[in-house]
Amino acid sequence: MKKYKLKKTAAGDKNYIIDYPAELNPQQLQAVTNVNGPQLVIAGAGSGKTRTLIFRVAYLVENNVTPGAILLLTFTRKAAQEMMRRASFILDDRCSRVAGGTFHSFANFTLRKHSTFVKYQPNFTIVDRSDAEDIINIIRADLELNKKERRFPRKNTIMNLISKSINKCIPIDEVLFEDYPHFEAELDEIKKISNLYREYKQQKQVMDYDDLLVYLRDLLKDNDTIREKIAENYRYIMVDEFQDTNKIQAEIAALLACKHQNIMVVGDDSQSIYSFRGANFRNIMDFPTMFPDTTITTLEQNYRSTRPILELTNAIIENAQEKYSKKLFSDIPGQDKPVYLKTMDEAEQAFFIGQRILELREEGIPLNKIAVLFRASWHASDLEIELQSRNIPYNKFGGLKFAEAAHIKDALAFLRVLHNPFDDIAWLRLLSLLEGIGPTWARRITGKILEKSGDLLGLIAGEFVKKKFFKNLQDLYKLLSALRSPALSPADKLEKVIEFYTPIFQLQYDDFTRRQGDLNSMLRISQRYTSLEQMITDIVLDPPEASQAGVEPADKDKEKLVLSTIHSAKGLEWHAVFIIHLTDGFFPSTRSIEKEEEIEEERRLFYVAATRAQRNLYLITPEIEPRTWGHYGDPSGYMFSEQSRFITEIGNFEELTESWALEVDAADPF
Repeated sequence: MKKYKLKKTAAGDKNYIIDYPAELNPQQLQAVTNVNGPQLVIAGAGSGKTRTLIFRVAYLVENNVTPGAILLLTFTRKAAQEMMRRASFILDDRCSRVAGGTFHSFANFTLRKHSTFVKYQPNFTIVDRSDAEDIINIIRADLELNKKERRFPRKNTIMNLISKSINKCIPIDEVLFEDYPHFEAELDEIKKISNLYREYKQQKQVMDYDDLLVYLRDLLKDNDTIREKIAENYRYIMVDEFQDTNKIQAEIAALLACKHQNIMVVGDDSQSIYSFRGANFRNIMDFPTMFPDTTITTLEQNYRSTRPILELTNAIIENAQEKYSKKLFSDIPGQDKPVYLKTMDEAEQAFFIGQRILELREEGIPLNKIAVLFRASWHASDLEIELQSRNIPYNKFGGLKFAEAAHIKDALAFLRVLHNPFDDIAWLRLLSLLEGIGPTWARRITGKILEKSGDLLGLIAGEFVKKKFFKNLQDLYKLLSALRSPALSPADKLEKVIEFYTPIFQLQYDDFTRRQGDLNSMLRISQRYTSLEQMITDIVLDPPEASQAGVEPADKDKEKLVLSTIHSAKGLEWHAVFIIHLTDGFFPSTRSIEKEEEIEEERRLFYVAATRAQRNLYLITPEIEPRTWGHYGDPSGYMFSEQSRFITEIGNFEELTESWALEVDAADPF
């Protein structure tokens, strides 16, 4: 008998609506058409990861896979909806019926159908973060921990501890010792709150966001029948941004794929930067171990940056201890190498950036196509003042604008009443910081001060003598009286304010160690001023929307420069990017230097920052930096900085970059 062999059709052989080979590069095409078995797609920065997922959805649908049998898990609902919309646009409406959503939305859908197996009713309630914190507060109050003589963490801090413990699958003890060591004495009671919180949710039939993942994982792991049924339904599974998954999410993905093994995860190990949220770098590295027959496809063609920029970014990540090897390349024309320069200090760094941004704008690059990236939000404090002085409008991401941060407003309140005793808003804020003074008494005391035409004696008026808070008013009176000395510079005054404010600050904010850097930045900035009025004005003043009206076209008034932490910049891109404070202790941060895995993540963070640039990249190292200790600045002085190790470890760094040396114009000295 003659045998006739049936051959699989390739993407170009079948009569497809979409011409996949024409739409995709060879690596993307492989990822799209290799639909059977586990596949790990290492998608380099700017390599068309989302496009690959969209065309894979269309390809599966064109091959008559029932849309409901395709599951696409993403990190935001918007991302899933956008992918489904674009897939429907390039094919047809069948793509909109694919099961797409976040891990949390999928968990909610699944648990509603099988809630009794996790001891919940189908109509359980989901509480958001704010509601969850309120539950914690109820438990905290019931235990009378809010009445303890010694300080006890606030509801949001306790919620942070519980959530991070769950997402990282580590004991609360470890999270506490790492993030809030000053609460070590409260560990037993925090654990008690955690247990009571779990019991409360079960009793009241509510789940928080973390519960959705935990209960779905447990349902799939502990109930063979349900796992088999769900796994049978989803024949093809895709997970976006797999490097950002936590351990629980990776377990869920593996359990869902137990039947067909047709799982494709897409991500970039070199962009795994969210360990502080619970993301587990090992998930993407160990995927081939989890699925031994994994096909690894690497997307290396970059559609964002020029070749010189990519040559540097490749060199940055080459020094990673553990990685999937890849070499990004680009067909985008461009000969400008990344620029590297050293500045005298952070003030000169800010001055250079301000001047260069205005030059780029004159060259036709809109402000919103330019970004300044930094490791920590407080690293941009000096720059913000410089931008305001030049009337360069900006948006800041990854933290409040410097002058909008609560602790900066607190410190400024002291200086504002000193400068203007009739500033009742500043008085109300300042008085509310003092123990025992609530809104009502703050208004009465402010009224007395204004009644006395701004005289500080209003603070210690006779009617307040018998109040418990009178001693605090006396201390404030002594401070403000001393600060009126004309011999004190703005920096001297601020230093005394911070000394007075520090005990209040440490009681006011559980995360005061993270906020300390802002106060130190404020103190350093103050040293540039001889006028208290000018300093307050520069810090508080935010350029209005129409500051350049009549000078530039109206549409340009809407442009705003982007200031962003690197964590908040991931997934975005700009024509020109400045990366600042490239010194050891700032980038990488002091906090990470002692742990190898944290240094590795810091290097990946540098890689993410550099790969945001399309055409122009500027790397800046201030030669004198504030002293650093712990993970925030020490205002006691400055030191000569060491170039970031991520620069010195690149052997051919000088060949990959163009060095600029700053010169001061004698006619207009810096």
